[in-house]
Amino acid sequence: MNRKKLQKLTDSLNKNCKHFSKFEVKCLINLFYNLVGEVMERQGVVIGLDRNAFRNILHMTFGMTDDMIMDRVFRGFDKDNDGCISVTEWVYGLSVFLRGTLEEKMKFFQGFQDEIVNLLFPGLLFVDCFEVFDLNGDSFISKEEMFHMLKNSLLKQPSEEDPDEGIKDLVEITLKKMDHDHDGKLSFADYEQAVREETLLLEAFGPCLPDPKSQKEFEAQVFKDPNEFSEV
Repeated sequence: MNRKKLQKLTDSLNKNCKHFSKFEVKCLINLFYNLVGEVMERQGVVIGLDRNAFRNILHMTFGMTDDMIMDRVFRGFDKDNDGCISVTEWVYGLSVFLRGTLEEKMKFFQGFQDEIVNLLFPGLLFVDCFEVFDLNGDSFISKEEMFHMLKNSLLKQPSEEDPDEGIKDLVEITLKKMDHDHDGKLSFADYEQAVREETLLLEAFGPCLPDPKSQKEFEAQVFKDPNEFSEV
């Protein structure tokens, strides 16, 4: 991308990106096109970051390991559901992924003004942290979904004869803490109320946001001093 096009794209994305400075937006654009270049070399085509490339970033950069959670995070970035993350989706997604408010993270990537959304992402569906955990998309987190996610995110202890029983107990404890209407499953209202009362419950069923250490390391590498910046 030549300098004029880069500047135009940076100015355009920076207008609606409240968590990044113009310089940081430019850094993320440069990083995106370097990553896409790697995909291009493997596939012979440039259309954005595909699912595998994005999952590799989540794993290598932010330490995520659960395939199902990484797939759901990918869907959070991929607003137009075309199977690839564009540069716009990349910058706006990272804005919330890295620096979003609690409200924004609860409504994973929600918060663009209606007119901006209609212009850039017509007909898109917002994906929030709740929906990352709602594996079958029925607007509830069931006991079965809790069990599956907790089983994947917890380390098995060698001394445990039947770890599933311990996970079932943990599911019941979680329901007691978060199921405010006592219907045996979690609605978004249950989840929202629980998270507002205890922020740590935002990722109750597994990490779907970066931890502070990996976030700091990523930003230190990508957002270098303007006078020292070189493409990542």
